[in-house]
Amino acid sequence: MTPVHFHSVSPFLASEDLPVSLAFYLDKLGFTLAWEWGQPAELAAVCRDEVELTLASRADAKPDGISRLYLHIDGIDDYHAQLLDAGVVITVAIADRPYGMRDFSVTDPAGNVLCFGQALPQPS
Repeated sequence: MTPVHFHSVSPFLASEDLPVSLAFYLDKLGFTLAWEWGQPAELAAVCRDEVELTLASRADAKPDGISRLYLHIDGIDDYHAQLLDAGVVITVAIADRPYGMRDFSVTDPAGNVLCFGQALPQPS
């Protein structure tokens, strides 16, 4: 029997204005464009390291409404500073949380909430 192993996840995020959303992810959050589909584009994927997010502006794309993602990263304080320098509005301030994470949140132009978190060192 072959063991089951999950490799990655690529969530779809709704976008009312794909060019505006793409600009936010590329210019503000530091993602790169992986691909676009449609004329004009209705779907696009952005990547950063092993994370891929698909942005969908098609009328039949699901889910409708906002999504919430929690992205585990390293270098949380440096990334937070980069986003502030880029003019990104931080919607939940960076802080150490009682659940063992240091995190903060931003909201993309479509209202999707992205929380970036890094595990706090655990006492030995």
